[in-house]
Amino acid sequence: MCNSLTPKAYRAPGTDGSGKQGYPPAPEPLPVPVMDNHTHLDYPGADPQVELGAALDAAEAVGVRGAIQVGTDLESSRFTVRAVDLDPRLLGAVAIHPNDAPDYARRGELEAALREIEELAAHPRIRAIGETGLDFFRTDGEGLVHQRYSFRRHIDIAKRLGLTLQIHDRDAHDDVVQVLREEGTPDRVVFHCYSGDEDLARICNREGWFMSFAGTLTFKNAANLRASLAVADPELVLVETDAPFLTPHPHRGRTNASYMVPYTVRAMAELTDSDLAGLCSRISENTVRAYGSWE
Repeated sequence: MCNSLTPKAYRAPGTDGSGKQGYPPAPEPLPVPVMDNHTHLDYPGADPQVELGAALDAAEAVGVRGAIQVGTDLESSRFTVRAVDLDPRLLGAVAIHPNDAPDYARRGELEAALREIEELAAHPRIRAIGETGLDFFRTDGEGLVHQRYSFRRHIDIAKRLGLTLQIHDRDAHDDVVQVLREEGTPDRVVFHCYSGDEDLARICNREGWFMSFAGTLTFKNAANLRASLAVADPELVLVETDAPFLTPHPHRGRTNASYMVPYTVRAMAELTDSDLAGLCSRISENTVRAYGSWE
């Protein structure tokens, strides 16, 4: 399937130690199709440029039958709305990223941006508000005030529109949980690119919050993620790429894309001693419960 919308993005320049850059080879297809519930098809500065339909064709060929295209600012959220109209394999999420919210606020544009996000979210194939949350790694000081305010506003939008909330949580686990409990959550919450420990996983289990595991699960220094997956309720587990970032082992450092999901799913099956086909079916069912049908 082809269409006329070409992403601006799709490359994170890097190397895997061999000097290679760009896209890794395709993995073996999964026995049961799953969905990539978080990808950025429009990330700026990509090379080679990948046409939207071609990117989704490559994913579908290895058993990744759909994806959630995620906006992080007004430009990428507008792109998301256009993209979901062009290919039925896409659903969308729109938001102002936590690290962008302070910049909008300093320019006096945050309120207008949040109003537009709510307008964009009215599209029937936009199923989530996100990614939103807190990031204590890249933002500090006064910026955190704007970040917290933006997070609370996004929660309110998701609740009023009945949409899923996609959480960006970097080095802020306790504070994210505190805000969610203070504000009250929508019916469906997803911790995108889950980065917590076993304690957070147990909180997610109790609250019914989805945990979405990315290629970081396969990294050698990610013992916390593997321990979290071991205690996570299987009915709350999702998979994602966060492409073009976080390419799984053995291709870490090269460009990520939705067709790389099978590497992470196979690692999940091995770590949990699960039947691969059964795990794929579970992930697919969980993803539909989180976002609704792609049909």
